[in-house]
Amino acid sequence: SIPFCFITNTTTQSAAQLQHKLLSLDIPCRQEQLISAPVATAQYLRREGLDRCFFAVEPSVLEDFAGIEATEDHPQAVVVGDIGERWSYALLDRIFHCLLSGARLVAMHRNKYWQTSAGLHIDIGAFVAGLEYVADTTAVITGKPSGAFFAAALAVLGIARDHALLVGDDVLSDIAGAQAAGIRGTLVQTGKYRAELVAKSGITPDLLLPSVADLPSRLALLI
Repeated sequence: SIPFCFITNTTTQSAAQLQHKLLSLDIPCRQEQLISAPVATAQYLRREGLDRCFFAVEPSVLEDFAGIEATEDHPQAVVVGDIGERWSYALLDRIFHCLLSGARLVAMHRNKYWQTSAGLHIDIGAFVAGLEYVADTTAVITGKPSGAFFAAALAVLGIARDHALLVGDDVLSDIAGAQAAGIRGTLVQTGKYRAELVAKSGITPDLLLPSVADLPSRLALLI
């Protein structure tokens, strides 16, 4: 009887694809319960009237940006997402010149690393930081740990921040982001979790669990 929603910085799949994935795992999820970085980014662009953008994103997520023109001809904003090995000097230089011409830098997130079956790998945070440096600008971050992103989750749930609990595996974008937004953070020791990285971060989660499967038995400690 506890309301919940899913929030993710995944930018390689559209909201519809993510919902289908959850349903295929027998995890119930209505589309309104899913808040993804691309969806949050599209909402930001529409609010700001930025309807001509250069997209450095996977083609699969462009469906979340319906009504926003994709262009390299004097875009109002450059939108950066996960594109893996498609990063190149030529692409970074094209983005750099868009930014010099006045485009706003909008990053779906700035995660340092992500988890694969082969371990941790560099994420787009390195490219976002580099673009900020060379263009002397500051990126708008629309996914975690943006306070607006967590506020959107609270709005979906219809609850106050002090009644919410975030569960995630990233001590920086999940736990630190949630705590900065006034939400308690539970860190699971799976996925991205590395004890040495948590210790280095100086961040203390409100609760530490071996797995999300252990959450129901521990909720009583937080209620």
